[in-house]
This record gives sequence, structure tokens and C-alpha cells, in this order.
Amino acid sequence: MSRASRMISAVTGRPRLRFDGWIAGVGTSSGTRVVLGHWPRSPFGPFSDVMVERADGERLLLAPTQEIADFVSGTYTFDTVRVVPVDVSVAQDTWTVTAAPLRLRFTTGRRGILGLLLRAVPGALARRPVWSALTDRPARLVLAGVRTRGSAGGGRREWYGAQDLRPIRALTGVLDGEDLGALTQVEPPVRFGFGSVPRQPSLVRVTTTVALPRNADDESGADHMT
Repeated sequence: MSRASRMISAVTGRPRLRFDGWIAGVGTSSGTRVVLGHWPRSPFGPFSDVMVERADGERLLLAPTQEIADFVSGTYTFDTVRVVPVDVSVAQDTWTVTAAPLRLRFTTGRRGILGLLLRAVPGALARRPVWSALTDRPARLVLAGVRTRGSAGGGRREWYGAQDLRPIRALTGVLDGEDLGALTQVEPPVRFGFGSVPRQPSLVRVTTTVALPRNADDESGADHMT
């Protein structure tokens, strides 16, 4: 058993892992939708991963290590998983993503009223599952397709606490050598887990909490974060 697994199994109740970072969701005129997770702070250390749903419905995960690929594919549903380098760079309002078959660049705009309100949420509150429970229904009403809590794969539970939201205004991208086309709404919603990203292309500052099953001895890879 790994050191990380021993740490997890030593926690009473349902061990919880926390990921602090950003989620970007975009649609394209080719029909492909892309969800980027950029996690400067996580139980695996800093990393980024990309979830892609093609126009034909194939769900693809691009993850930087096998350990992360195993954890993410154990939480969400994919048809194909590829372990590839995933590099993300940020220069002011422009994000550049390179992940083997995918090259993506998008630019964010000024945050609106909802983004300003979310920035006022204290971090300690956003990390609490009870806050995610309280915001789940408003999120469904205001941000079509979004849920802030639900059941994930492998008997896991998951909560999202948002602290910022900025619109994505422009995008260029190539997947497997094919141009992804113009930026569009995320429509239809992506089908990786219990909820989708906002319909309008957005970059969300978020804390994600994953509760593992009580028998977590066989979970790969992650240090417990409180």
C-alpha cells in the first residue's frame, strides 16, 4: 500500500480529496465540446487534464499521468483515455493548452455580475460541501446544465464551490489535425458526470471536493487534503 493510500485509509468516515483551480468549458462549431481542468493545488500536485466530447458522442480523457488518468476515469465516464503531456500557459487573459492531439487557445472577457458575486464568497465557505448543497438549485436555474453536487463513479460523491466566473470570448483549436471551428455554446451538454459546465463558454474558479468510498484502501494516488 502506498503512503498516500495509508493516509487515506487512516481517515475516519468518507475520505475527502480537494482540488483547487479552474474549469473552462467551451463548445465549437465542429460539434466538439472541451472541458479543461487546471489544478494548481491538488492531492496529486499541480496538474491539468482535458475532457473532450466529440460531435459523434465519443468521450475522451487526456491526462498527464497514469495515476491521474485512473483517478479521473474512476470518477467520470469516458470511452477513450489517453496519457499524454498536458501543458497550460496563461498570459493575462489568454490561455493556451497543448495536449498531444489537442491544441487550444482561448481568451476570457470581463466578469459580469455573477462573477463579481462569486468572488465575494470566502474560500473557507466555498470549500464546504454544505455550501455546494445550498447553491445546487440556484446553479441549475441560473447556469443551465450546471450542478454543484452529485454522485460520481466508483461510489464517490462530489461537490463544487465556485469563487469566480469569467466569460470566454474567443477560441481557436485543433484536434487530431482538424480545425474545431468557431466558439459556440456548450450544446448539447457534456456527459462525463452528473452535470455539465455552463452553456455559455466560461472559465470558473472552483474548489472541487471528492468523497471516496469508506473502503478506500485501493484508491490510487492521492494525499488527503483538509
